[in-house]
Amino acid sequence: MVNPKLIAKFESEEPTLRLAVLIDADNAQAAVIEGLLAEIARFGEATVRRIYGDFTAPTSASWKKVLQRYAIKPVQQFAYTTGKNATDSTMIIDAMDLLYTRKFDGFCLITSDSDFTGLAVRLREEGLTVLGFGEKKTPMAFRNACHKFIFTEVLRPDIDDKPVIPPPKKDNAQKENLTSSSNHAEEQKVKFPKKFILSALEQSTDDTGWAQLGTFGSYLTKLQPDFDARLYGYKKLSDLVKAKTDLFVTEERQAPGGSQKIIYLRAK
Repeated sequence: MVNPKLIAKFESEEPTLRLAVLIDADNAQAAVIEGLLAEIARFGEATVRRIYGDFTAPTSASWKKVLQRYAIKPVQQFAYTTGKNATDSTMIIDAMDLLYTRKFDGFCLITSDSDFTGLAVRLREEGLTVLGFGEKKTPMAFRNACHKFIFTEVLRPDIDDKPVIPPPKKDNAQKENLTSSSNHAEEQKVKFPKKFILSALEQSTDDTGWAQLGTFGSYLTKLQPDFDARLYGYKKLSDLVKAKTDLFVTEERQAPGGSQKIIYLRAK
């Protein structure tokens, strides 16, 4: 069952959770840190920010540049032997120590490593909210162990200021190869899960056949923790349902006892 505080967060603009943010430097990219912390701020306050790794290694150079700027505490972990990851063990031990302080409502685990699946399950058993952040290669087991999983690819900064260089002219053979590559890229795009969305909406509707957007969003996350409107080109779930006029009918209604408007939707 999804933590009620997390559901409240989906339906409210105010942060509700005290969060411990733990980053696996071996399986996370420094380029997403700004978007990552902004995303975490949507759910609550990052009262603890720690990152684990061997910061003497060249592969951690990008992380060393951002630690002070974002007030992230580095936890140095030397490799005890080649081929073994001591970072995972240190991060898990720290997570359990923080758990038993009883000061936190939830944990943010930033990693693409399935080795943290057991940790996510254990934190959930304690009634805490678990937010996972990782790349699309993250195994399904870890993604489903979290209450909500967010792909870090959608948090990367947009690069719109690069100069546009006209491509060189292609002969017929090159054009065919280019078309083939383009088609392959199209196949790699995330397919919109129309059947899943409509099924979830059916389960979210009330007796009148309408569903509140917050209820619908919470149910989507229960069924599929890694569901994210940004994967399909929309900033928010509300933007998605408003744009998909072939699938949804939407209405904005006045909230009882307030001036705020609430979005309701039903299948078309």
